[in-house]
Amino acid sequence: MNRIDVLKHVINVLAVVLLGATAFLFTAYALLYKNIGFVAVHFNLLMSLAGVFCSLSALGGVLFYSFGKTSLYRLTVCALVFVVIAAIVFFALCASGLITKINSVDALREYIEKAGAWAALIYIVFCFLQVVLLPVPGSIAVAVGTAMFGPLNCALYSFLGIVVGSIAAFAIGRWIGYKAVCWIVGEETLDKWLKKLKGRDYLILSLMFLLPLFPDDVLCFVAGLSSMTWGYFIIMIILTRALSVFSTAYSFELIPFNTWWGILIWIIIAALVIASFYFVCKYSERIDKFIKSKLKIKRRKR
Repeated sequence: MNRIDVLKHVINVLAVVLLGATAFLFTAYALLYKNIGFVAVHFNLLMSLAGVFCSLSALGGVLFYSFGKTSLYRLTVCALVFVVIAAIVFFALCASGLITKINSVDALREYIEKAGAWAALIYIVFCFLQVVLLPVPGSIAVAVGTAMFGPLNCALYSFLGIVVGSIAAFAIGRWIGYKAVCWIVGEETLDKWLKKLKGRDYLILSLMFLLPLFPDDVLCFVAGLSSMTWGYFIIMIILTRALSVFSTAYSFELIPFNTWWGILIWIIIAALVIASFYFVCKYSERIDKFIKSKLKIKRRKR
């Protein structure tokens, strides 16, 4: 082993050790900043878990690199980087006071209404961040918006913020996500799996965006990794988000959760969504062939 290889080995080992220490320090500082609520009750447990996770990750990274397990080493590095980012986001939520609001519709509404004329803009930005960054269910955001602005304005504001956020998430998946996954598993392996999914990703992802109960925000990042084109994604996201946002905004008034018949309707909708998605996943190849055959027939007639 020459000097360059030795130096490279030392740098990689030191990098994962320093990253583990950084992840723990950032997490500890974020937890100490606002020692309230869940954090206050479970502070010792959370600190212990953070310390154990960061220490084991750093140790595992050193061992993985030493034994030539490149993929596992890179995955460990990504996990530690994610912890650092999560700690920074948590700190930002605590510093802004938003951490105590996001789980309560009334508290979040009061927080946004204090902005006065800027309430609509803040709500649009919140919807954007809800897709890209914040772990907030879309139903909470829509519930707050409906209570504040009414179903129509809420739907318009939500649609604008969510569509822009969805496009940003797709861009992150396309420009950064692919490179990150390639770095972890290797370009050849990733391309092999993406090739297997090619031809089915359009149908399945479009359906998941259209139907409720699926993590649309995460799917935007996934779509960026797929073979889906920019043009198709933008048109598809506009159509599916418009349908889902407007129907959700009005459903809070039309189908209440505080009546037996409202709960029954929501249960039926959920069952139909699950059944339809199972049907499409099971027969996706047949459906894809059927659609393509119909398109070929129309082209021939022209």
